[in-house]
Amino acid sequence: MAVHKRVSIVRRGLIGGMALTLTALTACGGGGSEDGAGSAAGAACEPSSGKVTLDYWSWVPGMQKAVDVWNGENPDIQVTLKTTPSGNAGTYQNLSNALKADKAPDLGQIEYDSLASFRLKGGLTDIAKCAGVTEAEPKFVDWTWSQVDFGADGKDGVWAVPQDTGPMALFYRKDIFDKLGLTAPTTWEEYAADARKIKSAKKGQYITHFSQTDPNWFTGLLWQNKATMFERDGENWKVSVDRPESRQVADYWQKLIDEKLVATDLQGFSPALYKAWNDDEVVTWISAAWGYSTIRDNAKSTAGKWAVAPMPQWEKGRKQAGNWGGSTTAVLAGSKHPAEAAKFALWLNSDAKALEILNREGGLYPAAKDGLTMPALQQPVDFYGKQEIFDVFAEASADVDTEFTWGPTMTDTYRFLSDGTAKATGGGSTLGDVLKDTDAQSADSLRKQSLKVTD
Repeated sequence: MAVHKRVSIVRRGLIGGMALTLTALTACGGGGSEDGAGSAAGAACEPSSGKVTLDYWSWVPGMQKAVDVWNGENPDIQVTLKTTPSGNAGTYQNLSNALKADKAPDLGQIEYDSLASFRLKGGLTDIAKCAGVTEAEPKFVDWTWSQVDFGADGKDGVWAVPQDTGPMALFYRKDIFDKLGLTAPTTWEEYAADARKIKSAKKGQYITHFSQTDPNWFTGLLWQNKATMFERDGENWKVSVDRPESRQVADYWQKLIDEKLVATDLQGFSPALYKAWNDDEVVTWISAAWGYSTIRDNAKSTAGKWAVAPMPQWEKGRKQAGNWGGSTTAVLAGSKHPAEAAKFALWLNSDAKALEILNREGGLYPAAKDGLTMPALQQPVDFYGKQEIFDVFAEASADVDTEFTWGPTMTDTYRFLSDGTAKATGGGSTLGDVLKDTDAQSADSLRKQSLKVTD
């Protein structure tokens, strides 16, 4: 695939329909967080005088190498990195606690789906007037910028800098599939049939794991089926977590759980899961583009045995993909150095050296347009049998539903999903029950924020 075609696919694939406009919820600009809109960086976002040290929290592997390059080139603006768990695994709660205690770092990694939650609680700084921020918009894939200005074309402020995206596909052990006479499944019906064959072929082997602690992953599965979780009409919100499209997904996975075709005792990004990959006990993972490095770095004994294919479809011949994750670099409320923090965030996510490091070390699929033309994304990948895997993710990006809408309290919604899933995988309820309960709990969460909720 030609470079120019790859870029155009990614640009049009996730255009601004996912943007969440919060102008009706929050005031623009304003000093401090009492209006729930976060804080303003000041009329001109003036640089600080003297040497500055910034604190930054991130969970991206290899981030320190990028920070080291910055620190070497910017002796007057030094960044101290704290490596944290992924967002829902602890960082978001820790950030919330730090914000309440006025001890938050200057910068934090926050996924697109959680930006609105942090803005609603006054946790972000509007960096629109910081040098170079609004001018940087053309550097990023269109839909990602609409996520950080909440679809208001910058009129409602800019609340973060896009970092990466997460179009989803199927990672699978091609060697094991070949041995069993299987090909990459093209439908979810075929995937279930393959799960039964894999389990029958070897005791203790599963087609995949179903984690209790990855509600974002499950949301990506819902997303593929156009099962948007929230709808908005002006100032009114409708919670639609429990809807027919979501039930189809939940019922499907519940059947796999009931038949013990998926491992339910393995959590995402855990040593136990990595061991299961290395020991040939879990042989597929429906994951995002950034997942390529997760397998590469944690299942080294399986090098050359994996391949990537499009997500299985609910209807044969359909082309739909989900999106899992994708992050931003946000300047948090209370930062004493927003100008310098914004400068670092822009560099981190648009500089050629930084983009190369974050892709090579952290597996990030960049939000910066220039990053999509990096040599690494045009080449065969040795670990995946020299397959040009990023062609698959470029196509997946074009197949993501752009109408999917985030709710303004996604942190709560994910907590409800995670708690319910833990109960369901333990046999105490079903995934259908989880959807029903999460729907009701999410509506209550919106009401507690004084937001209007319709039936």
